[in-house]
Amino acid sequence: MLFNWWLFRSFMKNKSQLLASLHSNGIELTTGELLRYRQLSYLLNLKPGKSHRSALSGGYLSKHKGRGMEFDEARHYQAGDDIRAIDWRVTARTGKTHTKIYREERERPVFILCDLSTSMQFGTQLLLKSIQAAHLSALIAWSAVQRGDKLGGLLFNSERHRECKPMSRKRAVLSLCHELIQLQSHYSKAAGMTSAIPFTDACARARRLVKPGSLMYVISDFHSFDDTSSQHLAHLARHSEVKSIKITDPFEHALPTIMGQRQVSVSDGQQRQTWLLGNSQLQQRYQQQQQLQHQHIARVHREAGISLQEISASSPLEHQLFVQSKNNR
Repeated sequence: MLFNWWLFRSFMKNKSQLLASLHSNGIELTTGELLRYRQLSYLLNLKPGKSHRSALSGGYLSKHKGRGMEFDEARHYQAGDDIRAIDWRVTARTGKTHTKIYREERERPVFILCDLSTSMQFGTQLLLKSIQAAHLSALIAWSAVQRGDKLGGLLFNSERHRECKPMSRKRAVLSLCHELIQLQSHYSKAAGMTSAIPFTDACARARRLVKPGSLMYVISDFHSFDDTSSQHLAHLARHSEVKSIKITDPFEHALPTIMGQRQVSVSDGQQRQTWLLGNSQLQQRYQQQQQLQHQHIARVHREAGISLQEISASSPLEHQLFVQSKNNR
């Protein structure tokens, strides 16, 4: 018993230190913990992975786009300039021939679909999955703004959703962080409500909002992933780059191993279940079920050409990204 108590105290001390470094309590969201990821934006590489072209979007990834589409300035006409670019209004006003200069477009809208629904309000070691999802959303947002890309988002919990129109610069991130905090705090205050906005509906909304040529991140535990939502994501992947990140908890891979058998009660805030720990047959069946579910989600993503990455809520985000980037070298 003394040894177990020492392990428990050591675990709680380490957890407290980690939470302090994250400026978080693991359950609620604050502005400070999301602003922290501004200094960690280098951890993500948002460079395009492949070229997406459509009749409407053009080719964002081409190294040379010609004149581009965004007006930059007007200057005096010089020999060799394209006469089609002459700015006749400025020319008439000044009496000297001016030509329009266009800036080559390098920005690409980055869109975040973040799930803060009931199943995400779960965590057994460090953070709730919803908190880790919010941290990841903030990191992606700061990385996008650092690149000069426009940022938009669709955030939802089990009661409501929030759409963040694509904007540039710091205000886009602050707007997204504000909505994340509001949705997470609203869930804790409205626990027990039965209304829900399914994951499938969020994917359908994203299909309407995300413009061709965008980079879209889907952050969820995919507990409500079904055939309809997979069709929506596959459609989005035809014209945009879609990356899915599955937020998990260690208990969702395998039940803890303990001496003897013990019944424990678990709840998601609305429903309550009783699990029997220490039963080897139950543990094996549970683990196989979780593996089959993950394999199904991975197969559907692979067939749609969508990358799928897993992030755990049991350790700081930057630790996992550092290890993953080191392994990919």
